[in-house]
Amino acid sequence: MVLPATVSVPLVVKLEDSAYRPPQFVMGGNDAVVVPDGVCAPSYVQLRLAPLAAFTVLGVPIRHLHADAVDLADLLGPTGRRVADQLREAGTWSERFALLDDFLLRRLSEGPRPAREVGRAWHRLVSTDGAAPIGSIAREVGWSHKHLISRFREQIGVTPKTAASIVRFEAVLRRIELGSSEGGRKVHWGDLAAMGGYFDQAHLIRDFRRFTGGTPRQFVALASGTERAAC
Repeated sequence: MVLPATVSVPLVVKLEDSAYRPPQFVMGGNDAVVVPDGVCAPSYVQLRLAPLAAFTVLGVPIRHLHADAVDLADLLGPTGRRVADQLREAGTWSERFALLDDFLLRRLSEGPRPAREVGRAWHRLVSTDGAAPIGSIAREVGWSHKHLISRFREQIGVTPKTAASIVRFEAVLRRIELGSSEGGRKVHWGDLAAMGGYFDQAHLIRDFRRFTGGTPRQFVALASGTERAAC
């Protein structure tokens, strides 16, 4: 199991327990490829929370979460343990999805709100595929560069610069996936690098090594074994 770099926050509830990781857990986003110990649980439910949603749902600074699994019961107390037990006891997937909807809606209505400035900065990065200059974003939201970095790390989990790199890289992955879905067109790495805003193809290859642990061609060849599951 290989986890590419991401700013998303996996929330996992094992329906059948296993020897690795707690019965219900979350993991913070990771700024480099992660290879967790052990195999997945036989059956599990997983959500991938966007970082701002994770900040509200979990009620803790996201920078405190790392690539290590943290028991949901340790974060949320009885609430975390209760929703996990309910998911395991549910008889159908429809019931599980309904329970998750109720849990998320309740936490989103009750949890802390991210700073408006952090939300604006995050959406600027996402809407530009990571291309918006961080200094420009800081000026737009009315904060100093240093203050933006501090609050962004608290509520997103990584610095704006790192988030921009991951967002840009994930946009490249989406282009690769789109090409695969349209008949397996040959990948032109130089074109992808240019479209993704990379200085050159070598820069894209460096990000592939950092974020997936291999070269672009290795990633495509082994895509079926490169999972986004954190189970």
